[in-house]
Amino acid sequence: MKSPTQFFFIQKHILLKLLIFILFICSNNRSNICCNHHFANPSSLSLKQLKLEGYLSFEKLNHAAKDFGNRCHFLPLAILYPKSVLDISSTLKHVFEIGIRTDLTVAARGNGHSLEGQAQAYQGLIINMKSLQELEMKFKIEELSYVDVSAGELWINVLHESLKLGLAPKSWTDYLHLTVGGTLSNAGISGQAFKHGPQINNVYQLEVVTGKGEVITCSEEQNADLFHGVLGGLGQFGIITKARIALETAPKQVKWIRVLYSDFATFSKDQENLISSQNTFDYIEGFVIINSTGLLNNWRSTFNPKDPLLASNFSSEGRVLFCLEVAKYFNPEDTYSTDQDIDILLSKLNYIRSTLFLSEVSYVEFLDRVHISEMKLQEKGLWDVPHPWLNLLIPKSRILDFAQEVFGKILTDTSNGPILIYPVNKSKWRKGTSMVTPDEDVFYLIAFLSSAMPFSTGKDGLEHIMNQNKRVLSFCEKTRIGMKQYLPNHKTQEEWKRHFGSQWEAFARRKSTYDPLAILAPGQRIFRRAAACEQQ
Repeated sequence: MKSPTQFFFIQKHILLKLLIFILFICSNNRSNICCNHHFANPSSLSLKQLKLEGYLSFEKLNHAAKDFGNRCHFLPLAILYPKSVLDISSTLKHVFEIGIRTDLTVAARGNGHSLEGQAQAYQGLIINMKSLQELEMKFKIEELSYVDVSAGELWINVLHESLKLGLAPKSWTDYLHLTVGGTLSNAGISGQAFKHGPQINNVYQLEVVTGKGEVITCSEEQNADLFHGVLGGLGQFGIITKARIALETAPKQVKWIRVLYSDFATFSKDQENLISSQNTFDYIEGFVIINSTGLLNNWRSTFNPKDPLLASNFSSEGRVLFCLEVAKYFNPEDTYSTDQDIDILLSKLNYIRSTLFLSEVSYVEFLDRVHISEMKLQEKGLWDVPHPWLNLLIPKSRILDFAQEVFGKILTDTSNGPILIYPVNKSKWRKGTSMVTPDEDVFYLIAFLSSAMPFSTGKDGLEHIMNQNKRVLSFCEKTRIGMKQYLPNHKTQEEWKRHFGSQWEAFARRKSTYDPLAILAPGQRIFRRAAACEQQ
């Protein structure tokens, strides 16, 4: 009979041999399940059979489980790096044909600037749109000039290529390092929207791959239902793969101006007058400043005060202020007439006279201004932090009620990030898209662009900022202010139904038409993936 010690060593020897055998098998067959646990999933085995010009990756997936919001992290099963639209079409057709035998979902990812995991898919397939290289930009210069671009192209690249021909898109977002398909799936709003509408207004044609894998070209004249549905459609009906973007003659320079107000009613009235005037600025935005120290001194790195002595005596500390930010585009030969136009426009405004600050920059520098701030924050390690942003659309008739309750009461300072506020004209917006706005003709975009410090439990921490956001939303709901969220984040279908209101029926119909199995964009949490029990 063996002693306990002998028995222990025999058992250990057997286990060691078994481990060596397993490692040997793995090293000789890299596709074996024990070497890559993803292959144990039937969906991954199915995807491996696809013949693609690009490739699928089942490794190094962590970056696809992260976005700009930096709060939601859903690890996918795989990432598709397409080299053609056919790669996307074939993949989606394959997933659709498998049908209810798999619960695999698919999400298109651009530059990863979603806020709440909208471009993520837990144990699903992520399509990296930036790798779509089939289409080079193709320009058509005529009475209505345009450029055909890949939906995975960044707007900053569209700008640079267009400027080589003296052209540029009409409408922008404040940050240009976003993909064309990403902003068109939402709206694309900035300070030019009062004049040209959002970016979804300034596209002539799209190529879309539906949830059934169909490749469809659509416009106002061709497949208009899909065209309108996809614009602002949150990725629910198809993946935009190409877009035809409207262009205009590009200016070379920009007069960039900031002024301050202490009274919100005066500030908002001036904004509303500017967006309704025919002869006005080319860009109109604004932001809220609460209890800021040394505000005007901070501006001096970019702007020059009209009256340095008066500006030096102005104090922003302990005050709620409202900044009107405007810009006028021009070419150098028109400097004199542009200055005259600006003087006339400013003379009609009721701002605090000591706070007039001016700057002159190139057109590119102005449009890409946020990227400069991004680089500074990256150097300090303050860019890749949680961003609990809240973007609201408030009808004009209730904007005073909103401002009185939120600015200075719910929010007591703006040290966590800027608060943008500016009105837009609904008359400039394309009708029939999936984008939801308040019922009135004029409404305000209010964007709380907060950054939270990791591990902080103070006012700059995530919990505090999230509680502030909840208080703002609660006020809007209790007072029935008629608010709609931009870049919406709802958790249940009932919440989504309330968000879409009268548009829900058309939205749901389009889903059943173009993505009947609810394969696409699961991160929006609007529709559940079709399961076997639901199809019986």
